[in-house]
Amino acid sequence: MSEIALIASPATSPIQTKTPPSSREVVVFPLLESVTSPTVSTAQAAHYLNRQPQTLRIWAMGQVPAPIRPLNIGGRLAWPVAELRRLLGVPNA
Repeated sequence: MSEIALIASPATSPIQTKTPPSSREVVVFPLLESVTSPTVSTAQAAHYLNRQPQTLRIWAMGQVPAPIRPLNIGGRLAWPVAELRRLLGVPNA
């Protein structure tokens, strides 16, 4: 969680600053079997595939062979859950 600190100097009024978030925040994703949306984010797909999100972004550029391709929705990458399940051998819900 971000904390807000007030910094005051004698010559100025208080300034609000945010402390940077931890770079190692723990994110818990649901099991792939229980995902009901048709697509997931890059971070979530990377979690299921045990890859770094940047690897999936490289796959999305199409310059290297990739086992799965994302959809581009409004400039965002959306990874099809059905393709993730097929690739990982998880039965469709």
